Amino acid sequence: MKQIVAIVQPHRLEQIEQALHGLDHLPGFTIFPSRGHARGQGSHHAFVSTEWNPDTHDRLTLMMFCADEHAQSIVEAIRAAAHTGNPGDGLIAVTELADVLRIRSGERGDAAL
Repeated sequence: MKQIVAIVQPHRLEQIEQALHGLDHLPGFTIFPSRGHARGQGSHHAFVSTEWNPDTHDRLTLMMFCADEHAQSIVEAIRAAAHTGNPGDGLIAVTELADVLRIRSGERGDAAL
């Protein structure tokens, strides 16, 4: 099982939702409003004095859990729909899950997805 977390630009949400709903299997997802700072452009991505801006950027964070065999198609759907080619398009992280438990039914693992 995998956990997928994507940080994306808010104006791309409709395209991302359409892409995800177009997949053969989508276990559902949660959307969180989020704010963040871009990485710096200096050495080792440190901020340099000419670029520092205390303002944060509005983003959305999508989180979902899926079976291993669906992870790659979900990641590619998000990437393609979120892509603008401009800085700040976002990030997608995929991590391994030890277990998932559906509270209502008590189902575990892939059955809970």
